[in-house]
Amino acid sequence: MPSYQPKRPLTLRDVSEACGVSEMTVSRVLRNRGDVSAPTREKVLKAARSLGYVPNKIAGALASQRVNLVGVIIPSLSNMVFPEVMTGISEVLDGTDLQPVVGVTNYSPDREESVLYEMLSWRPSGLIIAGLEHTDASRAMLAQSNVPVVEIMDIDGTPLDSAVGISHRRAGRQMAEAIVAAGYRNIAFLGTQMPNDHRARKRLEGFEEELARHGLSLVDREFYSGGSALLKGREMTQAILQRSPETDFLYYSNDMIGAGGLLYCLDAGLDVPGKIGLAGFNGTELLDGISRKLATMDACRLEIGRRAAEIISGKHSTGTAGGAFIELFPTLQPGDTIRKI
Repeated sequence: MPSYQPKRPLTLRDVSEACGVSEMTVSRVLRNRGDVSAPTREKVLKAARSLGYVPNKIAGALASQRVNLVGVIIPSLSNMVFPEVMTGISEVLDGTDLQPVVGVTNYSPDREESVLYEMLSWRPSGLIIAGLEHTDASRAMLAQSNVPVVEIMDIDGTPLDSAVGISHRRAGRQMAEAIVAAGYRNIAFLGTQMPNDHRARKRLEGFEEELARHGLSLVDREFYSGGSALLKGREMTQAILQRSPETDFLYYSNDMIGAGGLLYCLDAGLDVPGKIGLAGFNGTELLDGISRKLATMDACRLEIGRRAAEIISGKHSTGTAGGAFIELFPTLQPGDTIRKI
């Protein structure tokens, strides 16, 4: 695991030396003040981005140069996963002097970069950020932040500092193994937010790897760039079954579109799970009221939030998280939509 070494905070002088203009000009550009030519402005912004420099909005205001805020950057609040992650974070931080503040990226790498920039400018006591994939500028800012950083939800990669999550590739392989063992052979995948939802992408990769091990491949796939919704799940399911009527199993990237697909199949009078099976991901309790329980996997989201907050709350005074690496293991819940073996 990477060892964390506190770094000297970057200054205006560092940016000035990197781009070859005065500190005063750098200050004007970064504060969006004063008359600066477009080429010079671009040169300064490029240097600041490459260095990972973030201005300190509380400089001189507090002796500690930190505020008791923990930045939490997540891709969505409409996806039921992340409110539960926030619940876990809040449960732990409630007993401390730390307060979580949330930024939402809508699965956009550029938006994540912008949210991260604003959060770091307030010099938080720690950062919790979803995923391991970030732009070069975001990685530079995180590396230079000199606060504990915990990347959550995913452990399939190399964290910058600490990580808490599950192996999505292993989750995909586990689901494929269960589907094949139940006798399904004509399997399709339906997903949203691809490819920017890296966790869903990794589950699909693991899923296809396991299918290939059994001499199988997906018969079809359907993607949608919008949010996770019951209506979209119905529409996607209808489209794929009309296009590929031989399909006997539908694997969804999350439970919400999976539930929409299940409702479509039941309304259409399809034999679930005899003729067609379905599975989602996340173990969303919101769907427990549906007459058939969708097969899924618990994403350990509450525990991920708790563990991440424990790392931050235990290390924020020193500024180092020390490269903690915590892997959790989701449980397959076959429900009523996979044939019993």
